[in-house]
Amino acid sequence: MTLRRYLQLDVFADRPGAGNPLGVVLNADGLDTAAMQAFAAWTNLSETIFLLPPVEGADYRVRIFTPRQELAFAGHPSVGAAWAAIDAGLASPRDGALVQDCAAGLLPVRVAGSGARALVSVRAPRAQRIDIASLAEPDAIAAALATVSAPLSLGGRGPALWDNGARWWVLELTDAAAVRALQPDLPAIATLTRACAAVGLAVYAPAEAPDHQLAVRAFCPADNIPEDPVTGSVNAAIGAQLAADGGFPGGATRYVASQGRELGRDGRVEVALDEQGEIWIGGRVQAVIRGRADW
Repeated sequence: MTLRRYLQLDVFADRPGAGNPLGVVLNADGLDTAAMQAFAAWTNLSETIFLLPPVEGADYRVRIFTPRQELAFAGHPSVGAAWAAIDAGLASPRDGALVQDCAAGLLPVRVAGSGARALVSVRAPRAQRIDIASLAEPDAIAAALATVSAPLSLGGRGPALWDNGARWWVLELTDAAAVRALQPDLPAIATLTRACAAVGLAVYAPAEAPDHQLAVRAFCPADNIPEDPVTGSVNAAIGAQLAADGGFPGGATRYVASQGRELGRDGRVEVALDEQGEIWIGGRVQAVIRGRADW
C-alpha cells in the first residue's frame, strides 16, 4: 500500500466553497498515466493534478487531468499547483518567482504574499486562433457551431476557437445579463467540442460591477462537466482575444473576471497583459481537505 499526500483546494477563491475545486496528489512518483487518469476520473473534479520532481530549470513538475483526458495546460490547476508546491515545501519562490514544468513547457509563476491571501499568477502559453478550415470535417464543425450559436445574443466579435494548451470556443455575448441568463444547449456544445477536440465552450461579456469587469461562463459537457466553476485557460483565451481585437476593457492592462456565480461558487480571476504581449492569470487559493490517498 502506498499512501500519497492529497489536497483538495478551491482556486480563484477568497474563501472555502468559492472558486473551482482542484484535487492535488503531492507525491505522484510511481503512478503511470493510466493510474493518474483513473484517479482523476474517480475524483470527478474538473481537474486533478499530480506533482512530480522537476526537470532542470523548473521548481516543480505537474501533470493535469480532467476525468477524460490529460491537458497540456489549464489555469486553475497551474495556479493551484504553484500554491500546493509552496505549501508542501516542495518549492520556494525566489524574489516572488517560480518556474512550472508542464506539458505546455516551462511557465513563469509570480507569487505575492503567503498562505490563503497569496496571489498566485501564471503566464499562460501564447494562445493561437484556430482556423476551422484547417481541421478535419470543417463543414460538420461549422454546422455544429451554427446550432450552438443560433439562440445566443452574440456580441460584436464572432465565435473563435483558441488553443493555449487547452482548446476552447470563445463567444462574446451582448452583455453580462445575457451571460448570466444563458441556458446552454449542452448536447449541442458536446457535439461541437468533440468535433474539433476542444475542451469546451465559453461565453463572456463586459460587466458594470465594482469588483469585476467581465462576466464569464464555461461549459464542458463532453468531459461530463456541464459547467466549470472557474476556468483559468478560458480566461487566458478571452484575454488573448481581447488583446488581439483592440485591447482590454477601458484600455487597461489588467482586469478581473467573475465566473461561477451561477453555480454558487463566484470566483475571481485576475487577467493581466504584460509588456511582451503575454497573458497572465492569477487568483487566491484556499485549502479545504488535507489527507492521504491510497491508489
